Amino acid sequence: MKKAAINRIRCDLAGAFSLLELMVVISVTSLLLSILIPTLNRCRSLAGKTVCQSRLRQWGLAFEAYSSGNNGFYPHIDGLDRDASRADRFGWVDMLPQLMGEKKWRDYPRWHKPSIKTIFQCPNARLGNLDSYKYYPQKDGYFSYAMNSCLELDRNCWPPYHPDIDPTGGTNNMPSFLNTVLIRHPSRVILLYDQLLDPRKGYGGEKYNGSAGQYCGSYPKAFAARHARKRKSLGGNILYCDYHVEWIQTVWKSEWPDDLEVPPRSDKEWFPY
Repeated sequence: MKKAAINRIRCDLAGAFSLLELMVVISVTSLLLSILIPTLNRCRSLAGKTVCQSRLRQWGLAFEAYSSGNNGFYPHIDGLDRDASRADRFGWVDMLPQLMGEKKWRDYPRWHKPSIKTIFQCPNARLGNLDSYKYYPQKDGYFSYAMNSCLELDRNCWPPYHPDIDPTGGTNNMPSFLNTVLIRHPSRVILLYDQLLDPRKGYGGEKYNGSAGQYCGSYPKAFAARHARKRKSLGGNILYCDYHVEWIQTVWKSEWPDDLEVPPRSDKEWFPY
């Protein structure tokens, strides 16, 4: 009986993997995972880029439909996230969603604002460390898409200022809504774009921006590069005023100074006329 038990143990040991064989299996598995995981992550990123572009095109159709039904005017750039003025009640995040069968942004309660699963957000957008924000993105919501704020900066807010309206040279003579007939080169003018969300990756990927994603309208420094096109090359998606979408690596011009907030009035990508 004892001898039979010993023979069974020997048979079991003979059929088991040796330590060397286990190490080979583990090494091969690790190698395969190191090859597959980056590929899977890249595929997921590319899929997110495609979904993002599709969502921007849907926004483009909504902008076009809205302007057609409102004598050529676009909705306001800012929403109630910026202010409670009369114009802000006609912000694009509240006026356009209903044209796509969605609720207005302001109709979503706090703590339940639209997530990356909705058309309001880029699917590749991710919040940064919550302690680094100057606002409460989870409670009040955030915007991973921003409308070009320069679309409503009238030429009279640049020198020479309009003396009858603002003799001191301020920015009072600014339209609240852009009429699309004034856009000279729709295929070049930025309408909607991927917006930065992580405060630690502010302008240039290194400067802190505590209000990242807080507003639905902004300027070039808010542009986000989060979609890969080539290996180690990130960029963002842009919806133009003729409603086509493009991937671009950066919107920042090399000749612009670091402290620039609003592009020069002569810039044909940010200003419509």
